[in-house]
Amino acid sequence: MTNIAVFGTGYLGATHAACMAELGHEVLGVDVDKAKLAKLEAGEVPFYEPGLEEVLRRNVDAGRLRFTSSYEEAAAFADAHFIGVGTPQKKGEYAADLRYVDEVVETLAPLLTSPAVIFGKSTVPVGTAARLTKRLRVLAPAGGLVELAWNPEFLREGFAVQDTLRPDRLVLGVDRETAGRAENLAREIYAQLLANEIPFIVTDLATAELVKTSANAFLATKISFINAMAEVCEAAGADVTMLAEAIGHDERIGRRFLNAGIGFGGGCLPKDIRAFMARAGELGADQALTFLREVDAINMRRRVRMVESARDVLGGSLIGARVAVLGAAFKPNSDDVRDSPALNIAGQLQLQGASVTVYDPKAIENSRALFPTLNYAPSAEHACSGADLTLVLTEWTEFRDLDPDVLGNVVRTRTIIDGRNCLDRERWMERGWSFYGVGTPGASRFESSR
Repeated sequence: MTNIAVFGTGYLGATHAACMAELGHEVLGVDVDKAKLAKLEAGEVPFYEPGLEEVLRRNVDAGRLRFTSSYEEAAAFADAHFIGVGTPQKKGEYAADLRYVDEVVETLAPLLTSPAVIFGKSTVPVGTAARLTKRLRVLAPAGGLVELAWNPEFLREGFAVQDTLRPDRLVLGVDRETAGRAENLAREIYAQLLANEIPFIVTDLATAELVKTSANAFLATKISFINAMAEVCEAAGADVTMLAEAIGHDERIGRRFLNAGIGFGGGCLPKDIRAFMARAGELGADQALTFLREVDAINMRRRVRMVESARDVLGGSLIGARVAVLGAAFKPNSDDVRDSPALNIAGQLQLQGASVTVYDPKAIENSRALFPTLNYAPSAEHACSGADLTLVLTEWTEFRDLDPDVLGNVVRTRTIIDGRNCLDRERWMERGWSFYGVGTPGASRFESSR
């Protein structure tokens, strides 16, 4: 087993640390946020991720997983150091803010006096690993005995434990000129996964960095494509759900990520495609990624169109209307409201004069911190009490299973917009609801006032 330090105990770092301990390694989580460390040491995950708290507690109790704020302790303890800190979008720019990644290397490297490998997991612009390798050679007392490799993460919120312990592939980027221990150490760390025949792809550093950003750009493009088709379907009176079903049978296309709705959000796809565009511009390859500007524009337009749809359904004005918004997290099985389309739409509805009440199974606390002026309810029924319009904006199973009659007894008007096309349209209409989807028959009525 390997002694591992994981720097950063946010979503990525905490998940990776807990799962590496689950594989039997001795793991030390490192963070400057002592309040977060105290929670983790008590076996509490400071965010919602299904299954993670059980893994965390089991390994804390077993003594395989500990936490510290001391870089000195981490340097003395670990043979493998994983960087799992955030790379948010720079304020006012498209580019990624790499200060936290840089801080880990600048602080850790001078403490490395013996052979070690630093594995980057954070999503970074291509060329970052090569730059950090040069800094390591300058800063680390062990010099060339300290290697840097890039091991990108492919976590889906809501499935992070599964994606770490049973990934669809492992990617490792190494410096071809100086690679020595990195690949062998990675194979030791992931031995159980490799024994289960998980594909292990070894590349150069730049390719490994591009794998994550390219994958995110492709997924974002696929989502925005079907949302663009939804706009065409609304204009033509066609059904985007049937369209997606039909083209999804083509194995070259596939059905996954062809669900029209209010677009993507969260802490990864939006900022990653923007950082990708920014980096391409720095490299002189900006023309190669100009299509991502339209991908981003289509995605953001979905939010505006949903607000317009709500206004049109309500007769052309939101002023004084009572609107229930079901869903605040950017996706189900998460409490993440970063760049959430649902929460953004709720805020826009309020700005245009509606009284908005939001309910989400897990994201209320985070939502209230970002949008304190919205109303929040403890249940879907409470949120819908007296509502003139109900919007489903996050496809939680709880919302899919709602009883139209139960909800119909508390609303003022049985009118619903399914912003994720996740409800049984016929079931709701049979119960007397005026039902509107995205890119489905009837949605063209949204165009009436424009």
